[in-house]
Amino acid sequence: MRSCLFAAGLAALPAVAHAEWKPVEKEVPYAITGKTGPELYASIGERKPEAGFAYTIFKLTWQRDYQPQPDGGCILVTARPKLIISYHLPEPSEDLPEPVATNWKVFIDGVRKHEAVHGEMIVDMVKQIEAYSIGLSAADDPDCNKVRAKLQERLPSISQARQQKSREFDRVEMSEGGNVHQLILAFVNGG
Repeated sequence: MRSCLFAAGLAALPAVAHAEWKPVEKEVPYAITGKTGPELYASIGERKPEAGFAYTIFKLTWQRDYQPQPDGGCILVTARPKLIISYHLPEPSEDLPEPVATNWKVFIDGVRKHEAVHGEMIVDMVKQIEAYSIGLSAADDPDCNKVRAKLQERLPSISQARQQKSREFDRVEMSEGGNVHQLILAFVNGG
């Protein structure tokens, strides 16, 4: 009876470990100037980082527990991510007059929603890596080098799939009539 309970407890561990982590999300503003929509948008063009007027980056590190087995194999028992997502966004350096302040809020809230989708894509990628990692094993691997190599072999395709999905999302959102394109037009033409 005791061994059945122990086995049931072990079987539940990956699900518990998976549910424990959450990404750290932060905004990193860069200053822009202006009192009208066109002035603010021109300032974005002058001061934006090279990556774009709003963009999302991340830092991902892992705590992994590779366990050599008595039979000479190896199992990756846990893979716990530490994910920091940074949203880089423009921010007016001073208070805005109305109706520009209201228009700015609508614009930047829409941009935040767009960037949050990129953040969700990053979280999904990390979950895919985690799901692939936990329980990964190899026979005749006392130093766990084969398991590490199997993991490293798979990571690029998971990352590339996320990058492709992100590029496609941007292409649709920024094309004529897309959500970001509409946000820009409404902001610049609204004041």
